[in-house]
Amino acid sequence: MVLLFFACNSKKEKASSSSYRVAVAAFSHETCTFCPGEEPGIDDWTYRGAPLKGEELLQGTKDWESNDFIQGFVQQAGQFDNMTLIGLTSPRDVFGGSSRTWNKQEVFDHFVNLMLNDLKAAMPVDGVFLALHGAMAVRGIDRPEAEIAKRFREVVGPDIPIVATFDLHGNEDQAFFEWADGSFVNKRFPHYDSYQQGERAARYIHQMMRGEYKPTKAAKQIPILTATVLQWTGQSPMMNIYERARRWENEYPGAYVNIFLGFPWADVPDVGTCVQVMTNNDQALANKIADDMSEFIWRVRQGWSEGEFLQPEAAVKQTRLAITNEKTPVILADYWDRPGDGTWTLHELIKQRVDNVLYAALTDVNALDSIWKQDLQPGAPFDMLVGGYTGEQAGSPVHINGKLIWRGSLWGYDRVAAIAFGDGNILVLTPGYQQCITPDELRFGPINPDDYDVIVLKSRVHFRRGFDETGYAPSIFIVDAPGNWFGTTRLDALKYTNIDVTTFYPFGDVKFSQ
Repeated sequence: MVLLFFACNSKKEKASSSSYRVAVAAFSHETCTFCPGEEPGIDDWTYRGAPLKGEELLQGTKDWESNDFIQGFVQQAGQFDNMTLIGLTSPRDVFGGSSRTWNKQEVFDHFVNLMLNDLKAAMPVDGVFLALHGAMAVRGIDRPEAEIAKRFREVVGPDIPIVATFDLHGNEDQAFFEWADGSFVNKRFPHYDSYQQGERAARYIHQMMRGEYKPTKAAKQIPILTATVLQWTGQSPMMNIYERARRWENEYPGAYVNIFLGFPWADVPDVGTCVQVMTNNDQALANKIADDMSEFIWRVRQGWSEGEFLQPEAAVKQTRLAITNEKTPVILADYWDRPGDGTWTLHELIKQRVDNVLYAALTDVNALDSIWKQDLQPGAPFDMLVGGYTGEQAGSPVHINGKLIWRGSLWGYDRVAAIAFGDGNILVLTPGYQQCITPDELRFGPINPDDYDVIVLKSRVHFRRGFDETGYAPSIFIVDAPGNWFGTTRLDALKYTNIDVTTFYPFGDVKFSQ
C-alpha cells in the first residue's frame, strides 16, 4: 500500500513561521458491546443535531461529551498569539450514550471521512488535536482511536504533531502511540479535569510545533480488569495511584503520565489497564516512569479491583433506617444498569413501602410513545407497566398507577415525562439511558430534588460529583443487581470473544512482571 502525504511546511519554514495552523476534531464513544439493542447508525449519531464544524465545533455545546476537552484546548490556544484553529466536521454524542452497542464500520468511516475531507481542504496544517474517548468499539476495527490517528497521519505526513485527549476509561495500548505524538487522559473520576487536560494538550502541541519538545514515549499494559464502579478516584488506593503520577510529573518537567483504567464492557483486544508516558527526548526516563507506575498499580491492585455492594432488598432496608435517623436525602445508585430500564430497586422500594422517592430516571421508550401518541397533558391519569424490557437482567416491568405531572424536552432528549404515584413519589421516564450528576439537573418543572427523602440514580461514580463530594447526601448506597449480568462487577460472567478473562486479575491466577 502506498501512502500519499500532502505537502506541508518544511522544518525551516516552521521554525521561521509566526503562525501555526492546528486542525481540531472530535469523535467520542464509550461503547457497551454487551448492551442489547440495534447497532447505532448515522441517524443515532445525529439525533442531537448535525455534526459540528468550524467555529461551532470550537465554541462547543454544554451537553456534549467532548466539550470540556475542546474548550480547554481552545482557551489555552487563545493565550498564544500564533495559533489558528480549524474545526473539522465532527459528530456529537450518539443517542443513548454508553448504553449503545457496537458501532458499524460504515458509520465510523462516514464520520472519519468527513473530518479527513475537511483536513485535506485545509492543508497545510502544523498540528492536529483530537478529542477522543478511548473506549469506542467498531465492528471490524480492533483499535478505533489508533485507526483515527493512523488515517490522520496518512494525510498530514510523518512530521506533523498529532495529540489527543482521552477519558480514563479508555481501552488503549501502544498502538495509538505508533501514529500519534501524545495523549492526555483524565486523572479524576468523576471527571473534573477534562478542561485542564485540553489545556495541557494545547501547551504540549505548541511546544512541539516550536521545536521545543521531542516526544519519547512508553506504554505498558497491566493485566487488571475492573468494573468502573470501583474506579472512583476519591478513595484509596485509586487516589494514591494518580497522586503518584502527579509526583512524577512534578519532579520531571516535561514528563506526562497517563493511566487508562479501562472500560470492561467493550469486548476489544486492548481492554484493561494501561500506562502511557511522554517525556522530552528522554526514552530512559519514559521507560522508568512506565515501569514504576505499572509496578505500583500491580502492588495495590486488590484495593480497587474487588468490591461488594448491597442487593436491592438490603439497600432499601438501609434506606428505611436512614430515613428514620433523619439522614436524608438517601442516594440509591443502580451502578449496574447501563440500559437504564432496570427495575430491581424500584420493585423493592414499592414492596417495602418507602415514600417520598424521586426516581431519576427509568428508560422506557414505549411508555413515552404512549404519552405522546395520546397527547396526555399534566394532570392526566397514567396507568401502565414500565421498565424491565431489555432482558432478564433488567428485572420485570413495574405497574405504575398515578398521574402525569410534567412532559417536555430535557437532558438533550425531545421527550421526557414525570409521573407522580403513591405517597409523594416521582418517576422520571426517558427514551435513553440518563446518568444525572448534580442535583441541579433534577430541578425542572414542578420538581425540586431537595423535597425528597430518597433519590434513585442510574450511576456508578459520576453522581458523586454533585451528591457526595459536595456533602449534599448524608446517606449513599451503591446498589447491585441479583444475578451475573453485564454491568456488574462480575465480569467473568461475560462472554468475551476478544480476550480470555482468566488472564486478568482478579479473574485468574495472573502473574505480572516487568
